[in-house]
Amino acid sequence: MAAAATDLAFDPWDPEFLADPYPAYAELRERGRVIHYEATNQWLIPHHADVSALLRDRRLGRTYQHRFSHEDFGRTPPPAEHEPFHVLNDHGMLDLEPPDHTRIRRLVSKAFTPRTVERLVPYVRELAGELVSGLVKAGGGDLLTDVAEPLPVAVIAEMLGVPEADRAPLRPWSADICGMYELNPSEETAARAVRASVEFSDYLRDLIAARRRAPGDDLISGLIAAHDEGDRLTEQEMISTAVLLLNAGHEATVNATVNGWWSLFRNPAQLAALRADHSLVPTAVEELMRYDTPLQLFERWVLDDIDIAGTTIPRGAEIAMLFGSANHDPAVFTDPDRLDLTREDNPHISFSAGIHYCIGAPLARIELAASMTALLEQAPTLKLTTEPHRKPNFVIRGLEGLSVVVG
Repeated sequence: MAAAATDLAFDPWDPEFLADPYPAYAELRERGRVIHYEATNQWLIPHHADVSALLRDRRLGRTYQHRFSHEDFGRTPPPAEHEPFHVLNDHGMLDLEPPDHTRIRRLVSKAFTPRTVERLVPYVRELAGELVSGLVKAGGGDLLTDVAEPLPVAVIAEMLGVPEADRAPLRPWSADICGMYELNPSEETAARAVRASVEFSDYLRDLIAARRRAPGDDLISGLIAAHDEGDRLTEQEMISTAVLLLNAGHEATVNATVNGWWSLFRNPAQLAALRADHSLVPTAVEELMRYDTPLQLFERWVLDDIDIAGTTIPRGAEIAMLFGSANHDPAVFTDPDRLDLTREDNPHISFSAGIHYCIGAPLARIELAASMTALLEQAPTLKLTTEPHRKPNFVIRGLEGLSVVVG
């Protein structure tokens, strides 16, 4: 039988839980392998082995519309006024299943190649160095707005071929769209997401038209050119792919950066070890992604009845895989609540797994390593000035800001 979620410390809207959800996750893992959470009508999955297996289980899907109508699946269709968001979201790889997911990912992979990413390395390192240099010259500032945000936004924009003069709205558009991925979003959140979806889509439609007339050496031009046995991406698929790459490609990196540095400031011995040995950067990036992952929860629909530890979860239900809990599972990680920048055996699932494994993971690692290295080299005495505040979000975990001083 499934454990009940009554009287649990798990509460995605409680500021105390948001400040530190990890004790609540430990309680969930003690309760069992599957817990029904009435507030969102979801089945919570807190253990690493189950999350890892379910991410690869084809009885689950990011969508159900490739097999069922809303009515057949026992779901209410989204309101008509939300349509621009859903058109944009539902044509992206993250919310598609085979065969559409397979086709689009194959075509996108032809443009988003390891060579494309590797070619960006000098640009990423140079930009990270420039941003950190500006922070140092100012004597400090907000690590979020001065370094963490502008780096991945500029990199993805550079990849896509968005001119520098057009980049200012990208971050606000992304933030408004990503608000819809939180649990039980409000109508105000939905209205902002719809507006951003329309504006972002209109901009990209014009950019795609311009690249059709005059192709460049950028990802948009690559997506236009990508084909496989005569198959090509539709315009909507290109728009949704570009938005997904920006949203996923920088939201995770921004939050991983500030979550990571906040974790380092709270673990001064580990920070001192990192400052003394910069060769720890690669394992530090992985450990910080595990220790306080920017994506805490990933949802899947149950397409066919499944059994977990004797509990049958029926078709039409929704599963919430708790990445943050899985990454602190003592069955997989030795002393999981301890930050250990030398941790070698680190099978964290912060980039997901299975067919939806993050296509931008190599680029995210490059960006995180570049900003960390630049800060270690140029700001070896970086200090926190005030304790930061958490954003009132659960699914996408981040800070409102991270005020620092140099020296």
